[in-house]
Amino acid sequence: MADGMARTRNFFAFEWTTGKVADCDPNFPTTLYAWDGERLALDATDTAFFGFVQQGPAELTTASGTFTLGTGMYFSANNVLSVKGGQGIVMAREHHQAFFMVGGPVEPQGRLKYIDGCTDSLLIAPVKMGDPCLNLLYFPPGIDQTSHTHPSDRIGVVFSGEGECETPEGIIPLKPGVMFRIPYEGHHKFRTAGSEMRVIAYHPDSDFGPQDENHPMINRTMVEGVSASKIDAIRTK
Repeated sequence: MADGMARTRNFFAFEWTTGKVADCDPNFPTTLYAWDGERLALDATDTAFFGFVQQGPAELTTASGTFTLGTGMYFSANNVLSVKGGQGIVMAREHHQAFFMVGGPVEPQGRLKYIDGCTDSLLIAPVKMGDPCLNLLYFPPGIDQTSHTHPSDRIGVVFSGEGECETPEGIIPLKPGVMFRIPYEGHHKFRTAGSEMRVIAYHPDSDFGPQDENHPMINRTMVEGVSASKIDAIRTK
């Protein structure tokens, strides 16, 4: 585990390394890994990987093939992967299987309204409600967030810009490359002054997403004008 740049009860920041960085939320078992030029190889049963390229290019190898990823790109894969070159983070979520995907680079701002003038984009959405997700948080200049908590860990990295995180213990300066963990129920708020800031944030769980009885395919399948989601007799058991 890397030595922490900052450690409080509510915020952990980590130095860059290649390998395991930290064990995270025990309620949704997640391990934070990173790579810094050297090859990171991961092999785990029934485990999904969610990754972000802080600096590219990086070469990602999975069961689906080998891909070159640039700065600001992201990915998800299952069970076995290796990545080398550049710099980035990988969150390993036990007892889950993600869709394989490669996306990005991230956009300048988020597409969804968040709080206190901030915006958010859901980069990797939950396959089903309750599953993990990966987000882009955008903070315009001059932001002073409302202090808040989350019911599960927030894990990620500052991608661009500068700001700070305030916790009851003090203030942690934020700049590109600060890799962090905010423990569940940790009190915090983000602030920016003259600079905007973009943060990549992984959530190990979600309260949003498709459900067996509520998703676009079944909702928009009509039987004599009635959605199939409302007809128990024909829904797949």
